[in-house]
This record gives sequence, C-alpha cells and structure tokens, in this order.
Amino acid sequence: MTHQSSFFGHVNRNFDRAAALTRHPPGILDQIKQVNSLIHFTFPLKRDSGDVEVVHAWRAEHSHHKLPTKGGIRYAMTVNEDEVMALAALMTYKCAIVNVPFGGAKGGVRIDATAYSTAELERITRRFTFELFKKNFIGPGLDVPAPDFGTGGREMAWIADTYATLAPHDIDGLGCVTAKPVAQGGIHGRIEATGRGVFYALREICSQTEEMRPVDLPVGLEGKRVVVQGLGNVGSHAARFLAEGGAVVVGVVEYEGALSAPDGLDVEALLAHRRDTGSVLGFPGATALEERDAGLELDCDILVPAALENAITMDNAPRIKARIIAEAANGPVASDASEYLHERGVLVVPDAFINAGGVTVSYFEWLKNLSHVRFGRMEKRFEERSARQILTAIENATGTVFSDNQLREYSRGPDEIDIVNSGLEETMIQSWHEIREVRRRHEDRIDLRTASMVAAIDKIAVAYEDRGIFP
Repeated sequence: MTHQSSFFGHVNRNFDRAAALTRHPPGILDQIKQVNSLIHFTFPLKRDSGDVEVVHAWRAEHSHHKLPTKGGIRYAMTVNEDEVMALAALMTYKCAIVNVPFGGAKGGVRIDATAYSTAELERITRRFTFELFKKNFIGPGLDVPAPDFGTGGREMAWIADTYATLAPHDIDGLGCVTAKPVAQGGIHGRIEATGRGVFYALREICSQTEEMRPVDLPVGLEGKRVVVQGLGNVGSHAARFLAEGGAVVVGVVEYEGALSAPDGLDVEALLAHRRDTGSVLGFPGATALEERDAGLELDCDILVPAALENAITMDNAPRIKARIIAEAANGPVASDASEYLHERGVLVVPDAFINAGGVTVSYFEWLKNLSHVRFGRMEKRFEERSARQILTAIENATGTVFSDNQLREYSRGPDEIDIVNSGLEETMIQSWHEIREVRRRHEDRIDLRTASMVAAIDKIAVAYEDRGIFP
C-alpha cells in the first residue's frame, strides 16, 4: 500500500529528510519509521430508533521502543487507516521530542459525533473499549488512549469504567486512559494543557533575539498580533493564554466564518458570544470576512492553526502573511508548504513540539494513577512550613514585618495545578532548547521541523540500541 501522497506519506517525507542527517544504520531508521501494529474492526450499533448500523474503528501503535504507547481517539467522518497511522507516528516523535517515555499510538471511530445521542455515544465508546481490550490494545502498561477531535473527558471516563469492569484486578487500571475528569482519576490542568503549552513555547521563542531577528519582529510576546484558527479546546486556551501574556488576537477562523479585528478581540467575550449564539459571527467590534479561509491570510505576526490537518497547503501558502506559524493542530501545514514557507523566511514551529502539552500532562496523570497519590499531597505542608521559617528569619534579621496576607501568599505550598504547570513549562522550554541545539549543530541550515525530527530519531534510536533489540 503506497502512502506517498497521503497524510502518512507527508509524515514519512519529513522523517526521511531528517533521517538523512543522522548516522544511524538504515535498518534502525526503517524500523523507527514503520507502524508496529494496526487494527481495523467493525461492530454493530443499535440506534435509539431501533435501527442497526455498522461502525468502523481503528487503532494504530506506531512504535514499541517505549511502553505503553500513547495517543488520542478521535470521532470523525474523516477517520481512516492512513490518518491513524500518520497521527500515531507523529505521537511517537512528539513524545521523544519532549522526553515523555511513551511510544506513539492513535485511534479513531468513523462517526460524526454530533449525529448521535449521548446514550449512543456511550454504547459506541464502551464497545470500542471492549474491542481494544479483547485485542490487547489497551492497558496502563500497553496502550493508553486520550481525547482527540470529537471526544473528551466524558468518553475517557466511559473508557476507564469499561476497562475496570473488564480488568477488575488491575490495581493500576485508572492509568489505562488519560484526560479523565479529576473526580475520576484525572489531573488538574489537563484540559488546558495543550493550549498552555503553545503559550509557553511561543513565549520562550519570542524571547530569543536570534529567532526574532530573521522574522523581523521585536523580542517579546507583548504586542504580537495573533490569528487563531479553531476555537476548540486547544485554540481557545491558546488564545486566552496568549492574550493574558500580552499578545493581541486580531483574528479568528472557525467553521462558521472568520473575523478580523486589527485593534484586537476580547477573547473571553468572544468565547462567551460563541457559547451563547453558536457562532463567532456577529461579535461586536469585529468584521466578518467574505471567505472563511481568508482568515488564515490575515496580516499578523503569529498564526496558530489549531483545527485539523492540511489547513495550509501550496494552494494558500503563497498568501500567508504571518511571520511565525505555531502548529497547534496535528499536521496543519503540508510538508511541501512548510518547506516553501521556510524558504520564504517564515518560522514554522512544528506540531510535534508545540502541541505536546497535552501528552506531557497526560504523562503526569498516568504517573499519578500509578503512584495512587495526587501531586502536592506529601510536600505541600512541609514546603509551607519551610517557607514560614525563612520568612520569620528575614523578619528577625531585618526588622521587616510581613502582614498575615503576605505570609500566606509567600509561604503557600504548591497545589497539584502548580506542580503540573511548572512541569509543563519546564518541558516546553527544555525541549525547545534541545531543538535549537540540533539546528545549531547543522549551522542553522535546516528548519525547525527537521531539527525536531532529528532530535526525535536520535532519542528513539538510542532507546532501541539500549534495549538490545539490535546487535
């Protein structure tokens, strides 16, 4: 089966370009590139009406160099074999880039989730979980799903509950899936993690003179004009955090239309307007564009495509005006368009790095489930007492008197959300500098996508060699 013009083909094209810059044996590179396991199965669904229809579903495990494998489950009519293979491969490279010890996986069910009742979606999700379990494609040490397009915490809770029924003696069973509701084994900060990770990454990138000079932008996030495509979970949180960080959201693109506001949009008010009306259109102070996709071509400093793949291709890449493109979605810029934009001097920050906040915090949730203790429970009070002792010593040595409010604020121990956000921030910043170091080794001749892929390949190859898989 040939995938050279497919989504998986684009991923492999990026892989091949990066692999040529490494010194690993061809056999190891070929193993890294392959999809390890793939299943396609069907099952019947009895609709609320009494009708029966056949549902198609897939799960791909791209790499077993680390276990468990990890990747989302999407409910969409576009789901197919090629898509889940491509997304599973991206998950492998993403986890390696941000030093999360998982192999990559992805799954999907070919349905339009909006066309089914809650009861029908629950039946689909539980049957999907049963099929995964029966085929040994789910478990805290095997394969750990998460949400993707069309799914969320509700579906993850159904998966966890179904797994617990099927494996009642698995004491670590809650770790079979991540992004669960907090009350059902989830972790604070997971919902907004991907959008927050986009913010952390862009803030760090924009703080670097050597990155801003080539794109002719001032250092710092303050005042940067941003356009966001897709106001789902990732795009809405990215827009919020970027606005809070000093950027100005001057445009948004959604399936119902696009808005332009050169003086900036009130992100919270816009999101409230969309919740109330079901559309971004009609928002006061913004101009609706005649063509939705023209929103991607608005004059801006940073474009954040946060919807689905192939939003930017060679058809519209020549009209893109952004100086920085942050791939908050998976594969929003086709590989040939990415090369073209790089040659034009546009800084394309690849998806395998910048949208890795979700899998990073999913990793924290998985660790929490395996350790059976929430973050902060053991150290919070100890750190508060230690901070109080330091503040008291300062008062005694300097004569300074802190108010009760100041003492509470300055000595507050970390809650789970503080620890999660700190770990996410560290992950995004450290990973960014690792990618930059790879690019420096190649004298800045390669783009960030290639540099990030080289970093991923190096780490995966070492993992295979350390496990003794190859002589």
